[in-house]
Amino acid sequence: MPRKIRELIKALERAGFINRGGKGSHRNFVHPKVVKPVAISGQTGDDAQSYQEKAVKTAIEESKK
Repeated sequence: MPRKIRELIKALERAGFINRGGKGSHRNFVHPKVVKPVAISGQTGDDAQSYQEKAVKTAIEESKK
């Protein structure tokens, strides 16, 4: 069962990412150690897509280096 968008957002915030906003349902998260921002789209109660889960996992791993 896929995680919810709100769970991805919480995971990013716990890892030190900051929401710098976006248009509509899009949110851009930035971290000082990560070059590329992570864009999360969708309402907080929606199921996350597999590409979103992969992007969050990759960004969190990169932030730990």
